[in-house]
Amino acid sequence: MTGLFQIGDKLLQAQDMPSLLKRYQLMPQFLRGVIVDQAIASFSCSDEERQSAVENFLAQHQLTAPEAKEAWLRSQNMTEEELQEMAVRPLLIEKFKQATWRPKVDNYFLTRKASLDHVVYSLVRTKNPALANELYFRILEGEQTFAEVARDFSEGPESKSGGLLGPVPLSQPHPAISKLLSVSQQNQLWTPRPLAEWMVIIRLEKFMPAQLDESMRLHLINELFESWLAEQISQIGPLQPLSSVSSIS
Repeated sequence: MTGLFQIGDKLLQAQDMPSLLKRYQLMPQFLRGVIVDQAIASFSCSDEERQSAVENFLAQHQLTAPEAKEAWLRSQNMTEEELQEMAVRPLLIEKFKQATWRPKVDNYFLTRKASLDHVVYSLVRTKNPALANELYFRILEGEQTFAEVARDFSEGPESKSGGLLGPVPLSQPHPAISKLLSVSQQNQLWTPRPLAEWMVIIRLEKFMPAQLDESMRLHLINELFESWLAEQISQIGPLQPLSSVSSIS
């Protein structure tokens, strides 16, 4: 590479760009952009879609006034055509994501469902086994509410919320707690059981199964897209000037 770029009084050689991108911590964004551009190259949009995308971009960036748009173009060193390409790019990315991963969402949802379900549960923990048993029977027999017991006796931060935790993904609590909650009926109170140095009392308050609605579909499509993109980036080795690669070969 022999290209030169001038920024103020400084001359930059094209072969220096990779090291500069790394120095300024821009390499991940740069690689992401290049990979995405390659992926969307075969996608297009109609004239109506292009016009709508450009109008939305200008409105979002408060560039609807001609003078504001011209000033922005100068500040970004961009042409009108480059602005349009920037405006339609998110639309093309969305078309690529939908075409690639929407057909796979149903199966992916089934593999992810356990971690997408949410629960609300109550927890009391104490290091005193005898106290744990006493507190369990107090709750079971209605002598005290779970919230009262948690506030008065629980030795973790859940005491501040009356033992109530959630909603949280079912996969978030300790695996032993998650397993217990996954087989619980609503309001089921479990006898005290050991967990690390604690004795814990657990009650499922509410189980909220994940639903594959449109919002969830979009979430999972984005998740699959980001996973694919991360894998693509991880497969790219160090950038080298073509002249260096040619001389080695």
